[in-house]
Amino acid sequence: MMKLPQQRALKRKRRFSRAIALTLIFLLASSLGYVLAASSPQSYEWNLPAKMPKPIVPDDNPITAQKVELGRHLFYEKRLSITGEYSCASCHEQKRAFTDGKPVGIGATGEAHPRNSMSLANIAYNSVFTWANPLMTRLETQALVPLFGEHPVELGMVGKEDQILALLRQDPTYRQLFTAAFGTGEKAINLSNLTKALASFERSLISFNSPYDRYRFRGDRAAISASAKRGEALFHSERMECFHCHGGLNFSDSIKHERLAFTEMAFHNTGLYNIDGKGSYPSNNTGVYEITQQTADMGRFKAPTLRNIALTAPYMHDGSIATLEEAIEHYRVGGRTLHSGEYAGVGRENPFKSQFISGFEIAEAEKRDLLAFLHSLTDESFISNPALSDPNEK
Repeated sequence: MMKLPQQRALKRKRRFSRAIALTLIFLLASSLGYVLAASSPQSYEWNLPAKMPKPIVPDDNPITAQKVELGRHLFYEKRLSITGEYSCASCHEQKRAFTDGKPVGIGATGEAHPRNSMSLANIAYNSVFTWANPLMTRLETQALVPLFGEHPVELGMVGKEDQILALLRQDPTYRQLFTAAFGTGEKAINLSNLTKALASFERSLISFNSPYDRYRFRGDRAAISASAKRGEALFHSERMECFHCHGGLNFSDSIKHERLAFTEMAFHNTGLYNIDGKGSYPSNNTGVYEITQQTADMGRFKAPTLRNIALTAPYMHDGSIATLEEAIEHYRVGGRTLHSGEYAGVGRENPFKSQFISGFEIAEAEKRDLLAFLHSLTDESFISNPALSDPNEK
């Protein structure tokens, strides 16, 4: 019988093998030369505020309005799941800023995932995708994971690649959409172009029209309350330390855009767990450590955007903090203490915890100000924009 370390090593090997296989599928589809230029692609209008830089788009997948529209249909397409009842949008609902309101994602077969469904707002500005994989830096590659991943199952379509292509090639609407985006010919409908279209739609999920944006970037001094303005000052203070991990235009320190000289990518241990007193996290949620096997990476996860944060509860990588008030308390004490249960431990004493999670004092009035600021990041036009909604629902 295998010992536990051997079992874990075997699981890691299988995960890496699956990741390599998925990547090869993507590269093979790209190399077959099926992608044809659309006859007259429309230039894409980002519709950004004047002071906002454009996202960086891969040279091999220039964004067009046709790709975005095709990707929108695919994003909401339930026939791309093993049950015919799930789509990308099942875990990324527009009304919740493209999250799902659950502690962790639930796949098409009912399997619970180890991690929370992260918001897709402004994903075009992300330098890395998923919570804790520093190798996942292309949306086109990441799209393969929900489609074909097995551990955990998301859409559950592994081994059904031919079925997917047959579905799309037989559907008149998809034939028209693929032709507009990638040119004529049945072979233009392939997995590479499918992921390119999905990535293009995801890059269109731009959210820069919150009250805070109107105040800070468009000169509307009355767009947010005096309380929210005080909260902004607190957020950016050295006492609170929030801005170190949630700074910049997207309130995240993993970011890239046309004005940056280099890509910024960071992962942090926030003292959420300390199971054995030596820094351990739950075995199915060890963060970057799962990829690198470096002790110092235990419990390190990406700091997600705080845009629309009031809509995206519950919080943290495993959805284990229910409210914004509880999240502030977690950081106030410098790490969470769990007094009982299998994950009991004093998070503030985690030896791998980020230096920015040191705790702080905050009065009740200041807490209200901080919450007012966080609520001012809600972009109502983003969650109601019909261009981002299910094209099958009128």
